[in-house]
Amino acid sequence: MWAVACAIFLSVQYSRFRVAYLLLLLLWAPRLFAQAPATTNEGPLLTPAQFLGYELGTQFTPHAALLRYVEHVVQHTPGQMKLQRYGKTYENRPLELVYVATADNMSQLENIRHNNLRLAGLEKGAIQRQQPAVVWLSYNVHGNEAVSSEAVMEVLYDLANPQNQQMQQWLQNLVVIVDPCVNPDGRDRYAMWYNRVRNQQANASPYSWEHREPWPGGRYNHYYFDLNRDWAWQTQQESRQRIVVYNQWLPQVHADFHEMGPNNPYYFSPAAKPFHADLTEWQRKFQNIIGDYNRQVFDKNNWLYFTRETYDLFAPFYGDTWPSFNGAIGMTYEQGGGGPAGIRYTKADGDTLTLSQRIAHHHATSLATIQAASDRHNDLVKEFQNFYTNASTKPKGEYKSFVLASSGDPGQMRAFTQYLDRQQIAYGYATKRSKLKGFDYTTGKTDNVQIEPHDVVVSMYQPKSTLVKVLFEPQSALEDSLTYDLTSWSLPYAFGVKAYALKSRVEATGSRPAAATVKGSAAAPAERPYAYLARWNSLQDVRFLGRLLQQGVKVRVADEPFETEGQKYQRGTVVITRTGNEALGNRFDQLVRAQADSAGVLVQAVQSGFSTSGGDLGSRSVRPIKQANVAVLAGPGVDATAFGEVWHFFEQQLGYPITVIGTEYFNSVPLAKFDVLILPDGGYEDILSERNLESVKAWVRAGGKLVALEGASRFLAGKKDFLLKTKPADSAATKKASPYAALRRYADAEREQIGERVQGSVYRVQLDNTHPLAFGYGDTYYALLRDIPNYRFMPNGGWNVGVLKKNSYAAGFAGRKAQRVLNDTFVLGTQDMGRGQVVYLGDNPLFRAFWQGGKLLFGNAIFMVGQ
Repeated sequence: MWAVACAIFLSVQYSRFRVAYLLLLLLWAPRLFAQAPATTNEGPLLTPAQFLGYELGTQFTPHAALLRYVEHVVQHTPGQMKLQRYGKTYENRPLELVYVATADNMSQLENIRHNNLRLAGLEKGAIQRQQPAVVWLSYNVHGNEAVSSEAVMEVLYDLANPQNQQMQQWLQNLVVIVDPCVNPDGRDRYAMWYNRVRNQQANASPYSWEHREPWPGGRYNHYYFDLNRDWAWQTQQESRQRIVVYNQWLPQVHADFHEMGPNNPYYFSPAAKPFHADLTEWQRKFQNIIGDYNRQVFDKNNWLYFTRETYDLFAPFYGDTWPSFNGAIGMTYEQGGGGPAGIRYTKADGDTLTLSQRIAHHHATSLATIQAASDRHNDLVKEFQNFYTNASTKPKGEYKSFVLASSGDPGQMRAFTQYLDRQQIAYGYATKRSKLKGFDYTTGKTDNVQIEPHDVVVSMYQPKSTLVKVLFEPQSALEDSLTYDLTSWSLPYAFGVKAYALKSRVEATGSRPAAATVKGSAAAPAERPYAYLARWNSLQDVRFLGRLLQQGVKVRVADEPFETEGQKYQRGTVVITRTGNEALGNRFDQLVRAQADSAGVLVQAVQSGFSTSGGDLGSRSVRPIKQANVAVLAGPGVDATAFGEVWHFFEQQLGYPITVIGTEYFNSVPLAKFDVLILPDGGYEDILSERNLESVKAWVRAGGKLVALEGASRFLAGKKDFLLKTKPADSAATKKASPYAALRRYADAEREQIGERVQGSVYRVQLDNTHPLAFGYGDTYYALLRDIPNYRFMPNGGWNVGVLKKNSYAAGFAGRKAQRVLNDTFVLGTQDMGRGQVVYLGDNPLFRAFWQGGKLLFGNAIFMVGQ
């Protein structure tokens, strides 16, 4: 009784305390919140330090605080600044732009935008030739290159400050668009980590943990994609939303602010070779002009910098190149620092690099860019118009039309045209059958090609023809093999579609023919069908299968070709019979059709299980597919972007569940809970110890499926019980080597190394399409090789599903030594191990999510192999 009384007394006292606390909080609330930064236009315009309560350079500002300051500046600059929220990240952080102009230009902002598009020939109407140039400044595309979003606050303050007469004069000639943070998710991942682990007094020692960013780092977005390599492909939510607005403006100048290793100084233009051949003389010239403006500032302050090294203008994926191929002057700025630098960092030369210094440098180049564009705004507008006029009337290159065969997979063709729409690339449809001479991407030869009605035609006589040429041409001219990234990316290879490049114009209409419609299922017959059949050709088909399995629909797959009701079906055809799905009742037909419509897949209803050739629908060659419980490894040791590509594939492209397992606790996970385990590219020496590897093999023998990509395949090669083996060294070449081969020039070391590399080169992989790993493909698959899969053909017990034979090269740069190795090489295949399978993928079919032609292959690895 005494205990109960005490409990009642304490409860009453606690309730009184809560009431008193709430009353006290209400009394103090005005004082507490009065100290918070104002977000209205009351009071004066505050500097970043006044608003944030600390000096810039003393800590990293969280994204939310950054946006509060952005809002503060905009609200204090009515009539000259406009804030636009253009989207959100995967983690629901806002994406915002700030438009800056004089009051007169701001009142005409929409007219300026439309006139800019008319200058480019993308809108009709009268052109006003005298108008402000448009400058777009992008900050913090790499999250842990966090200095730029600190610097942007100073830049915005300068743009808003009415006392800054010089800036106000520059703005007379410009509209400035500022993206304060392109990658908020990555930035907060870095900033929150650093602010949590840093010492009270920042420790400059490179050995302090505040300079040792943990996996996966803040560089990437939510799915660990590099947004700076996504401008051309727009696979990520942030990129797609940003490019929509970018294409509504098409600025004359785009500057992208980055960081590099902390022991480097500062980089600005002119860029390094190779320059893409389609950069105009004016674009190359203005690289030097802006470089001169930056150089003057850096020389005046005795700041170190370099130009014409490392950062080239070749591949179209970046924030400098993609805008350049859309008529802008594309600029990259690189400050030494990045994730390791923190607030203070002791460099190898003994000097201390501070965040304040890094801010000052990005602030200076931002202002120099604005000044250069203002001083030369008339030239920028004039040359911008010339760029697009020449693109429409005098397109570059030998090819004048690109044709995509409509006889291919309709789902893949739909994905292709959607991509063209996002790029503002115009296309039409062939009106008649014709035979013309052209380059056939499939054969790699120039010959007579057959154009059919409804083929998609992309003409070079359009405003975006420079971008078309860059994205479509079979082989880009490479003036120097020392380049920063891939050397091949041609869209027909990337999408795996049948296509031609022609030197003549092809007659086309802009209206979409009825035959090109792909979305929707077959019309329901009078009777309930015996089964539904869906061909297996593209990612859309994988998505359809995944959705059916999640809905509890029983599905089968045909391992052999067959013909029924006058139509032929190839291996991999998805068979959905009424038998086995009785539990769905009347929902069966509606569910199948609805999922087909949603996935953009055509299904064919059939009235009989009988096949006029090949196995009947009840044959043992038509086997069931079960819903797979899939896991993927992530964490230290696994390449973050490779994991992100798998994660994004399942969550965003398929909508299929996947369990992410951390490498730190992998050895305690009961693998029996999973059907498929994916090992992305990485180094597995510390992850798969001998004991862990034995556990994985036991799981495979019991019926599991192990899918090993790139580095994971290299790790397994040569291990006990794994059939994959690397090829021996070329002993014949060694014997023939000159005795003077060791006498090399030191200055040639880097160039000699590239002879052993492939740099994003396209190769034709010969396929055994009778194997489930290659279902849905023809005899070849275009692989984008970034490393050399130096493997022997697998012996009995394994299946060499995809191999490189002699003369398999298609496009891109490959060194001479690499070309020799890339003959008679295993690329992809499987091996049976007990009741399970190991799938080896020597290349990465999901690379950056843009290599569309490889996604069906990966879907096969998950759903078709084994079962």
